[in-house]
Amino acid sequence: MAVLSFYLIIGASTPAYAMHIMEGFLPPGWAIFWWVVALPFFVLGLRSLTRITQSTPELKLLLALAGAFTFVLSALKIPSVTGSCSHPTGTGLGAVLFGPLAMSVLGSLVLLFQALLLAHGGLTTLGANAFSMAIVGPFVAFWIYRLVMQSGRQRLAIFLASALADLITYVITSVQLALAFPAATGGFMASFLKFAGIFAITQIPLAISEGFLTVLVWNWLSSYGRQELEMLNLIKVDS
Repeated sequence: MAVLSFYLIIGASTPAYAMHIMEGFLPPGWAIFWWVVALPFFVLGLRSLTRITQSTPELKLLLALAGAFTFVLSALKIPSVTGSCSHPTGTGLGAVLFGPLAMSVLGSLVLLFQALLLAHGGLTTLGANAFSMAIVGPFVAFWIYRLVMQSGRQRLAIFLASALADLITYVITSVQLALAFPAATGGFMASFLKFAGIFAITQIPLAISEGFLTVLVWNWLSSYGRQELEMLNLIKVDS
């Protein structure tokens, strides 16, 4: 499994279809716009991470695990739309554990490292990629988890949070691409339907798979990281 993961991340990478929205693909105006939109969330996320690490330094290892989970899953790419790819995002787990603002930083750092080390995504498109994967996705995961937890079904909440965070990432990516490249006939909506339709072929099964995988990781954390989950008030303290 380790050898296969290494091959998928390193050996199977191709420059033609860089993961996320690739370097230089967005017009400069839109690239700058998404940077401006994403930066405030990153700043707020830094403040959130500072509070977490100062109040509960014991959670630093779990923070690292959430970031590593996002990095590995989002590095497994399938060529989909020209200039972008389909892949799991891995942001749902961290959003449930630490909240969406913390994941805005972890997800953005993952995207930065992948752009610099793996040539996946890019620096000019980092703002756009961060907004879709590291901001909107985690916020959706967090609120879906909170909503479903009202029924008391935690594993279902974990599954839906991670799967829908994955799907919404590609809805937003489709919006970003459609805004930048409206169709000659039909404009934004026609372009959005085209991009979203192509993404859906690969992204729906990927999202379902990511949901199940996240539940498996959650089960492992419930067994071997119970103390940390109790500190986060995500499971009940044993009486």
